[in-house]
This record gives sequence, structure tokens and C-alpha cells, in this order.
Amino acid sequence: MKHSPAYRLAATILHGFDEYRSRFKEITADASRRFRDAAWREAQQASAERINLYDEKVEETLDRLKRSFVDEDLTHCECWREGRNHYAELISQRLDYELAETYFNSMFCSIFHHRHIRNDWMFVYSSRDAAAHHSGIERCRRLPVDDKWQEAIRWALVDTPFETPFDNLQRDSRLAAEFLSDHLPAAILDAPDTEIELLKSVFYRNKGAYLVGRIRGGGEQVPLVLPVLHDEGKGLHLDTVLIESDEVSIIFSFTRAYFQVEVQVPGEFVDYLQELMPDKPEGELYATIGFFKHGKTEFFRALNRQVAKREDKFIIAPGVRGMVMAVFVLPSFRTVFKIIKDRFDPSKQMSRENVREKYSLVKRHDRVGRMADTQEFSNFIARKDHFSPECLEELLEVAPSNVQLKGDKVIIKHCYTERMMTPLNIYLEQCDEAETRAVLKDYGNAIKQMAAANIFPGDMLLKNFGVTRHGRVIFYDYDEVCYLTECNFRHIPEPMYPEQELSDEPWYSVGPNDIFPEEFGPFLFADIRLRKLFYELHPELLDADYWKGLQQAILDGRVIDVYPYRNKQRFAGSEENGLVY
Repeated sequence: MKHSPAYRLAATILHGFDEYRSRFKEITADASRRFRDAAWREAQQASAERINLYDEKVEETLDRLKRSFVDEDLTHCECWREGRNHYAELISQRLDYELAETYFNSMFCSIFHHRHIRNDWMFVYSSRDAAAHHSGIERCRRLPVDDKWQEAIRWALVDTPFETPFDNLQRDSRLAAEFLSDHLPAAILDAPDTEIELLKSVFYRNKGAYLVGRIRGGGEQVPLVLPVLHDEGKGLHLDTVLIESDEVSIIFSFTRAYFQVEVQVPGEFVDYLQELMPDKPEGELYATIGFFKHGKTEFFRALNRQVAKREDKFIIAPGVRGMVMAVFVLPSFRTVFKIIKDRFDPSKQMSRENVREKYSLVKRHDRVGRMADTQEFSNFIARKDHFSPECLEELLEVAPSNVQLKGDKVIIKHCYTERMMTPLNIYLEQCDEAETRAVLKDYGNAIKQMAAANIFPGDMLLKNFGVTRHGRVIFYDYDEVCYLTECNFRHIPEPMYPEQELSDEPWYSVGPNDIFPEEFGPFLFADIRLRKLFYELHPELLDADYWKGLQQAILDGRVIDVYPYRNKQRFAGSEENGLVY
């Protein structure tokens, strides 16, 4: 049996998965050392390396299979059926079995080009009932508070394996205790059984280390996140305390880089996080701790369950039609589906390959809480009657090489998915004066924070940004995105004589990478009222020198972090260079 082609297929794939997991764990485990050494550039590189690692290991495993098997075995579905059964048995006692199943699926899809998606030959559904298995491994540490909040916070910070001491632990624990006394529900504050519970693993991302857990007492609970920063030359400090579910959800947003966090039992770890954030989809939580490929698997399963309910049909997304992408939605599923059109608007000088490269760039880059994460699908198949007639007609018209009908099936050769948001231009049509001011302020902040991460969005039109349920402005149209350091920001030269200024054509030369920030206002806002408000809120964005200063900071090697909580929430005394939302 162990010498059969099917068993060797399963064993070869599992060997490749083990290599992937080993390197993944090495990169993740080194996050504590990078935090200790304040190696921020290295942290960015490690994040990108870990994202690229999955596809690299799939390619290596695929090469190994092709060298070891004849084509007939590799493309024979019966071999994969038997191989799946052997593989399920081989991983049955693993703590990361669901990740192993997704790796098997990746190999199957690589061989069959995302066709023949059946549970007989791959893991469309999991091979085991997660609820029936519990590892017994303790994830958390706990301490009864006994009304001694400052001591409890001190324990939370000291009983963590940081290799750098805190600059002023007395100050940090006092500030945190005062915050909790002022903001916790009375039922928790006054309960005799109140305790702090924290995951043993530390969540590292960019310049921050996050302790994550909850406070329980009196039959109630609130989430608890303690963000710790490293001031080079001074030591660690607690930057704030977060206990609101929405605030914690933003920490784990789909718009941010994946955490580097050591996870022994992925499924149980995600279950715990979902107790803190019940509105977060399971797939999104897998992604946020680095398992984005399995996040894609969980997304696909959730989509299939939703489609099967037949509550609604796919429709064209509301809003202005895109020049490069056709966008459709299943309204009940909070997700948009984006297809690259066959022909672009004449103003878009790019190819399909250019667009895919831009989306890949964003996937690997730090999204600083301002760019939506995407999942990429090939040969996405749905029944024809799951689409509204108008939606299907438009998709077939604008992307006939990508969307095809085969009997009662719609086959989409390639698409991206993103979290559904309200387009900013539509949001502005519906909001009041206070909301308008707040969202335009956040729109400008989004542009600044992307720039601080060396990203220039290119097309900054309002329709290319969305507003989340938390009121945050997020960029989601990547076909013109580029590195900020590739841009040439210029002031508009003074005209030599009045006639030049009145001409329809510019009186100055314009290179391919030239950008004139003074033009942003008229270009972005036809509404004079909105334009004036934008000028008031973000005058620096109209100044080429501001952009040049950011470029120079990046070229000088400065890493400007963007913290996922508001500036007013931060404790006084932080000298960390960074931006907040």
C-alpha cells in the first residue's frame, strides 16, 4: 500500500506541506527578536517573505511530483481519490490538519488548473469534524484581579516573554488601571470573580506587539488588547488599552498586514478570536494570523453555503462602473467580486498583466489599515440562475474572454474578491454635514498613511475608496497603484505670459511619472463645497514639497508605522514616530 502511486502522492504532498510549515514557523518565531532589536525593515521583509512562501513551496512540491510521477498518474482522478483518503489518514492526528487539507487542495488545483472541484478528489469539505477534537493545550494565562487593577496590568506586561525591559512599568500599569476603572462596565469592575485572561502568544506586526485576550467577571466580558511599542534606546511602553469590540475588530482588520503570532492549534486559536469578535468571518481571522490560503478555503465554503440558501442573486455592484474592472456582488454576503475587463477605457494605458502585478504588489505590501485585502480565484463556477440576467449580460459583454457560459454553468476564469464597502462617492451623497467632515478628514488621512508606507494610489477619485461599517475610508482600486518613490512630484511652473495660463494645453512639459498636487482639488472634487472642505482639512496634500519630504524619509530608511487606534486613545509620553488613524 505504501508503495502505491496514490500513497506516494499523499506522502509527497505532506512532505511539501511540512517544509512549508517549518519555514513559516521559523519566520514567525523570529518576530520577537525583530521586535527586541527594533529591526523594522527586516520585519517588513519577513512579512513579504512569509506571504510568498506558500506559492514557492507549492511550486517546489509540484516540481517534485512531476519528477516522481508519470503524467497519467498525476492527471488520473482515481489516483487523487485514493491519495485524498491516504492523506486524510496521515493528517488525522495533526493539530493543523485544516491547513494541511488546504495545501492538498492547492496541489490538486495546480495540476487540474482549478477544474474538477469535487470532494471525492480534494477537500472541498473538511475530512473531520472540528468540534469533535480538542487538543487540551492551554492557550491562555489568567489572573484574578481582586480589585487590584494596577497589579493585574503589571502582571500582564511582566509575565510576557519580552526581552527588552519596560521604560516605566509603574507609569504604564497606573495609566492602564485608571483607564479600566473609568471605562469598564460596573458589573465587571465590582464583581468578586473578575479576572484578566490573555493568550500566551504575542501578536507582532510592524512596530507593535499586542497582548490579546479579555476581561471577565459578573457574568460579562469585554475584549482586551494591550499594544506595546519599543522606543529605541529607551525600552518598551504600553501605548494604550483597548476594550471595545469595534476597536479590537479594527486591530484585526482585513486592511492590515497579517500578524506574526505563534499558533499551536489554528482552529482553536481562531475559535477564541471569534469569541472576542463574533462579527468577523472565520476565513478573515485565519488570514489575519497568516494563514491566508486557508482563509480563502473558509471563504469559499462560506460562499457556497450562502449561495445554496438562494436568498438573492449576483448583481452588478452599485456605483460608477469601473474603467478596468467589472464588479458584481451577492448582496447578502458582504463581498465584491472583481473581473478584469477585456478592453479598458482609453485613458487607462495598461495591460491585464499590469493589473495583476498591481494587485500582487498590494498583497505583499504593508496595507497600513487603508488597503483592502484580496483573494484571487481561478475557474470560479456558479449556476446561471444564481446571476441576475442584467448582471450576467454585462459580464459577458465586457469580459467575454474571462466569463463563459457552459450549459447552465457560468465559468469565470479569473477574479478577485474583496470585503464589501460603501463607495465613498455614494456615502457622501447620503451623509450629513458632520459625517461629511469626518469622512473627508479620514479620506485625506488614508492617502497620507498609504504614502507613509511608500504607496501612491494613482487614481485618487472618490469612487475608488470605500467606507467600512466603522466609518473608515479604505482604498480598493489598485490598477494604478505604485511606489511613492517612483513618482516625480512637481510644482506647476508660473506661466511666462497670460495667454499660456488661458490655454487648454499645459504650458510646461509633463513626464510619464510627473504628478502635480496642485491639481488634486479640481480633479477630485467637482463639488466646490467638498473641494473647499478638503483644502481646509488637508492643505499639505496640495503641496509638492510635502510629498517630496515623505519620499526623502522613505529613502532615508525611516519606517513610519500607522497605528490602528486613534491618537486621542494613546497614553501621553510616547515619542514613537508614527501615524495613527
